[in-house]
Formats: sequence, C-alpha cells, structure tokens
Amino acid sequence: MRNLPDEKIIELFNIRSERAISCTEQRYGAYIRKIAYNILHNTADCEECENDVYITAWNRIPPERPASLKAFLGRIARNTALDMYRYKTAERRGGAGELLIELDECIPSGTSVEAAAETNELAEYINDFLSGISKTKRIVFVRRYWYSESIREIAAGMGFGESKVKSMLMRTRNELKKYLERQGVAV
Repeated sequence: MRNLPDEKIIELFNIRSERAISCTEQRYGAYIRKIAYNILHNTADCEECENDVYITAWNRIPPERPASLKAFLGRIARNTALDMYRYKTAERRGGAGELLIELDECIPSGTSVEAAAETNELAEYINDFLSGISKTKRIVFVRRYWYSESIREIAAGMGFGESKVKSMLMRTRNELKKYLERQGVAV
C-alpha cells in the first residue's frame, strides 16, 4: 500500500474509498507532520492538523484533481497549520510568527503577509523572482518560508553554517524587496 502511486490514491478519493485516507497517511503522513510541526512546534496540534488535512483532501477530491498530490497536501498542511497557529497564539514569539515578521520587510506596507500572499499578482511576482535566483538561494528561501524550517535545520541540510544561512536569507529578502519595488509594488 505504501508504494501506491499518487494517481491510484487520487482515484481512491474519487470513488470515495476510505482506503484513500490510510494510503495517504502511509505515504505522506510524515511529510504533513513535518510541515505542521515546523509551524506549530506542538505534537498534539500537529496530529490535529494532520487529521484536518485528510478531511480537507477528502472534501476537495473530487471535484479537484491535483497534478501533484504531495504539493496539494503540503499546501493544505501549511495553510491549516498557519490557521491553527494564528488561532492559538497571536502573540507568541518564534515559529511562524518570526517568519511572518521576516517577510513583512519585503511585502507591501499596510498589508498583512497572509492577505498579500493570497493575491495572485504578488504570488506571480514572487514566483518570477524565485525563478531568477540561484538554485541554492531558492532552496534556502523555500525551506525557510514555505516549509518553515529553522535556520539550524537549513544549515545542517545544506552543509552551511547558521550565519551563512541567515545572511543568505537577509540578502534574498532585500533582493525580493527591490524586485517588488521595480515591479511597481509599494513596499
């Protein structure tokens, strides 16, 4: 069951087979929990988030037919964890709050990161920006701001020192800010 391809799992969702959930959990459960834990830093909340991801996938497939089940589930996990984070801890320091503060420096003023990220135009600009930077910078940026990995995790995974990762992220955020300004986005 673990090696069931995504197409087969999606088909199980389409025919409303409960086996779709168990296959999804076996194949992507650790991936979903990792995304949730990087944002929530609480095992019980991660388990709740994981269950919510399965329910959301169940309710959205069909009618949706994701091209990449992993990306589809990752997006649901990230959004669910961020919603849970905002609900439970609006004033807590660190974790996702720290990430949102970092990105506030290069997102238009007067707009929350969450609201700005939902606009298609801004998302297109960020995607264009990321496609124009080096693969290493892109990987570090995505690991930090999509997967919510800590500086330490990124440094260890990339074989860099923590100061190099911090510096790379700061420079990339500054480049993103300049890029957005050139595109006419008021920062």
